[in-house]
Amino acid sequence: MAKRLGSHTPTQYRYLPSKSNDCEFAVQTYENTGRKIQKWQENLLKEILGINEDGLWTHTKFGYSIPRRNGKNEVVAIRELRGLLKGEKGLHTAHRTTTSHSAFERLIKLLNDYGFVEKEDFRALRQMGLEKIEMIGEYDGSLSFRTRSAKGGLGEGFDYLIIDEAQEYTQDQESALKYVVTDSKNPQTIFCGTPPTMVSSGTVFVDMRDNVLDGRSKNTGWAEWSVDEMSDIRDKELWYKTNPSLGVIFTERSIEDEIGKDEIDFNIQRLGLWLKYNQKSAISQKDWERLKVNAIPKFIGDLFCGIKYGKNGTNVAVSIAVKTLSGKVFVESIDCRNIRSGNKWIIDFLCAANIKNLVIDGAGTQSILESELKEQKMKIKPIFPTVKEIIIANMKWEQAIFQECIRHNNQPSLTDVVTNCDKRLIGSQGGFGYKALFEDKEIALMDSAILAHWMCTENNTKRVKKQKVRY
Repeated sequence: MAKRLGSHTPTQYRYLPSKSNDCEFAVQTYENTGRKIQKWQENLLKEILGINEDGLWTHTKFGYSIPRRNGKNEVVAIRELRGLLKGEKGLHTAHRTTTSHSAFERLIKLLNDYGFVEKEDFRALRQMGLEKIEMIGEYDGSLSFRTRSAKGGLGEGFDYLIIDEAQEYTQDQESALKYVVTDSKNPQTIFCGTPPTMVSSGTVFVDMRDNVLDGRSKNTGWAEWSVDEMSDIRDKELWYKTNPSLGVIFTERSIEDEIGKDEIDFNIQRLGLWLKYNQKSAISQKDWERLKVNAIPKFIGDLFCGIKYGKNGTNVAVSIAVKTLSGKVFVESIDCRNIRSGNKWIIDFLCAANIKNLVIDGAGTQSILESELKEQKMKIKPIFPTVKEIIIANMKWEQAIFQECIRHNNQPSLTDVVTNCDKRLIGSQGGFGYKALFEDKEIALMDSAILAHWMCTENNTKRVKKQKVRY
C-alpha cells in the first residue's frame, strides 16, 4: 500500500501564465547538495521562477502561505541558491534576528554540501544581524541577511528581496524596503509566511492576499494551503489537504501530539486558517455599512437571543439573531439598561418572543436571571458560554462581518458601538474579545449581538456531552 502524502496542490492560488521557467536549473543545483526536492516545492518554484515573453520574471511579486514545519523556507533557500550561482544580488529579511541568522546558516550548509569551499569559492560575513554571502570567481552572486526595521535597507539596491515571516511585515517596514529592488533590471519580491495570529502586527501580507485573490493585483502570484473556516481539528482529511509535507517531514502522530485546548490556534498554525484582521484591527464604518438592509428581510428558522451583563456591572444588553431567506444572519439589539432596573424587562421580552434558546454571559449576575426564569417556569434552558466559546463567538462574528454574512437595520446605538471598538486579548491561549474605544460606549450591546449571532449560526440548542473515559 502506497504511503499517503499531503496534497501537492494549494487550496487557493493565482498564477500568471509564463512562457518558460528557470526551475530545472534551480532544482538540479539544489539536488546536487544531496537533498531531494518535494513535488509541491518544485511546482511552486516553477511559478516563482516563471519567465515571460520579455525574458523577465512573470511575477515581480509572489507570496505563499503554508502551515508550520512544512518546509516553506526550503523553497526560499532554493531560490537564493539559484541567485548566488546566477549572479543576482539578494536581500533576505526576517522579523527576528534568529530567523535571518538561521537562513544564513542554511545557505552556508547548502553551499558546503554542493562542494563549495569557504574563502576559496565564497566569502561569509558572520556578524550577527549583518550576515552576508559573496561568491568568488565565475559566480558573482551575493546575499545579505537583515532583521527588518522601519529604516532597514534604505540606500541599498538588490535584484530580489525575500520577506520571511511575512505575517509580521508592517507598512512602515514595507515603505523602507519596497524600493530596494527598483533599480534592478529584473526585480522580484517573495513573501513567505503563515497566516497571522491574533497578536501578529503585520498587515501587508493580509492586504496582499486579499488583493491577489480579488483580482486587484498586477504581476503578482499567490499560493496557500488553508481551510476557509474554523474546522474540526481531528479531521485527518484536512490535515492532508493543508499540509503538503505530511508523510514526508512529519507524520499523523506528530499532528496528534499538537492537538490541545486551543482550537483556534490549531486552525491557524496547522490548518492554515486566515483570520481576516490582526490584533490591531477594528470594525470600520464602511465595513458595517455594507451589511445594512433597506427593508427587513424575510426570516426563516428560529429566533435566538444573546444576553450580556457588562464588564463593570452597570448595564445589561439583549440582542436577537435569526437566519434570513438569503442565508444571512440578521441581528438586532432589543435594549441596553442599567442593572438597577432589574431583569423584569428581559423576562417580559423572553415570555413574549418565540425564542428557541438563549445564551447569557456575565459572571455572578447571570445566575440571578437563571433563577428568575425558573420561577417563571420557562422551558428555555439558557447556555452559559465558556471562555473558549466566547473566543469562538467573537472570531465568527468578525469573519461574518468581513465575509458579509451578517445583516442589520442600522440601529444607531448598535452601529455606534460596533464602529467604535477595538480588540482585547482574553483567555490564556491568544483569543480576543472587544472593548469600546470611548467610555460612553457600552460594549455589552455588541457582545449580546455576538452571542445571539453565535447561537444562530451554531444552533446551540444542546450541548454535546463529553465522553467519559474510565480505566
